[in-house]
Amino acid sequence: MVDILNLALPYFGLIFVGFACGKVKSLPESGLAWMNFFLLYVSLPALLFAIMSKTPFSELNNPPFLVATTLSTVAAFTLALVVGKVFGRLTLREATLAGLSGGYGNIGYMGPGLALAVLGSKAAAPTALIFCCDSIFLFTIVPLLIELSDRDHPSIVHAFGVVLKQIVLNPLIMSACFGAAVAALHIEMPVALDRTITFLQNAAAPTALFVLGVTVALRPFDRVPWEVPGVIAIKLLFHPLAAFGLMLAFGPFAQPWAATAVLMASLPPALNVFVIARQNDAWIESASVAVLLGTFASVVTLTSVMWAIQTGRLAFP
Repeated sequence: MVDILNLALPYFGLIFVGFACGKVKSLPESGLAWMNFFLLYVSLPALLFAIMSKTPFSELNNPPFLVATTLSTVAAFTLALVVGKVFGRLTLREATLAGLSGGYGNIGYMGPGLALAVLGSKAAAPTALIFCCDSIFLFTIVPLLIELSDRDHPSIVHAFGVVLKQIVLNPLIMSACFGAAVAALHIEMPVALDRTITFLQNAAAPTALFVLGVTVALRPFDRVPWEVPGVIAIKLLFHPLAAFGLMLAFGPFAQPWAATAVLMASLPPALNVFVIARQNDAWIESASVAVLLGTFASVVTLTSVMWAIQTGRLAFP
């Protein structure tokens, strides 16, 4: 257990350091703009490119794994959307954001660094594949549903145009695709460029976790909308259980791959949930609370999953 705490606490410790700084130092949120830009357009793309480019292309060709992990995300997203729509009586736009909160974990800021730390280099390929498939699904279905709920733009053609643009221009998806192409073509990166990418990718995890903590600290926390606990439970409990069941149903998969799928599904709601809610002017307060409470609750749930993986209690045939 001490080994698990030694592994988990630095990650959550960086979040809490950022959270404390956000509470103590009264700096405007606009000060995070360049750090967020660095993460989204430089450091995280470098990390995903490095993971994909150094993974043998044959390992990336695993359709059953892609289907299983994506189905677990689809199930979590759909359940959270239904909970928000039926029980929370939210609009379609708001319920879509609730679904995003229940299905989209922090696979960018926390996922790659945590998976590699817990499971080693064998987690690189499944981590990159999960990121790409989850991002493509969620960045397709969420803009599509939001566009269809917009009375100013009811056209299905317009909705698909917005979706396609967001996917093609997403720097994380683009970097992963370029990395896969490099792996497929067996391109050797120049030493200087490879070292630059290494420097950038090493900055991804600490910067992302610190920014996550600061951003959570700056979120208002006046009340807890009643649908939020249900959405958080879907993300932290239902999603990893669904991933576990689908690994068994579609397997067998190698232990590092199946364990990576459960670990990635156990991540708390992504910070992007709040960003997207603010961009669409809907479910903003609830998204803020979901990210805040989900991050703190994951200290227990995510650490438990890490402990189960490291001790061999989470094993697959």
